Amino acid sequence: MFNSTAIITLTLALCVTLFSACSSRNAANLTLLQSLNTQQLVIVVSNDWDATTATLQKFELSQGKWQKIDSAFPVNLGRTGLAWGLGLHPQQSGYYKNEGDGKATAGIFNLHTTFGYLPKVKTQMPYYAMSANHYCMDVNGSPLYNQIVDENLVGTEAVQGSTEPMRRDIHNNNQSIYKKGIVINHNMDNISGKGSCIFMHLWFGPEVPTAGCTSMDESKMDKLLAWLRPQKNPLYIALPKAEYMKQLQSWGLPPL
Repeated sequence: MFNSTAIITLTLALCVTLFSACSSRNAANLTLLQSLNTQQLVIVVSNDWDATTATLQKFELSQGKWQKIDSAFPVNLGRTGLAWGLGLHPQQSGYYKNEGDGKATAGIFNLHTTFGYLPKVKTQMPYYAMSANHYCMDVNGSPLYNQIVDENLVGTEAVQGSTEPMRRDIHNNNQSIYKKGIVINHNMDNISGKGSCIFMHLWFGPEVPTAGCTSMDESKMDKLLAWLRPQKNPLYIALPKAEYMKQLQSWGLPPL
């Protein structure tokens, strides 16, 4: 006589095993972008690793397909081009960014925070108005490395040596480049020497490279800030064109 209880138990166990196997296969088949659960992309593509200019295109996921938003526009990169950064992408072979090398960061990065000189700007992203007391710490060995801090809270000694005052209009002869900006979440473990204070910000002008950020015209920044939605988990992706094509399928990147 068959033991019906044993048969039911065996059947349930088999179902669980099959479900787990199918789930594992489905997870394995996900592209990198699908696994990151994003619906907005800010994609920056340069001609090669050494290029100091690039093109920025916004994309939004609609009915399972990436759609271009607005027209692409020019941006500036670091004075020595691009290097791999520490972000959401897998470990890559090749040169990785170091402090002071003049390279903007390549790879995939979260966008969570915006900042600027004004009390508020038109954006749904978290926004922080900077004061004369805010600094981003780019000092190797500092316990506050790669963090934006308030001198009033951490003390004057703690911000000594920073070359990144967040109010450059006050500290750097009326510079407007940090008037509006977005933090690119590079090196979120704040590893000293691996690159700090990586932003999208306003440019000095066309084809004027940065110290390691991505810069653009103010009108383009305004549209970018207004478009971003925190609930859509926006990501920043920067790659040379050949590397972009190499990663196109496995990362699930939209066609350019």
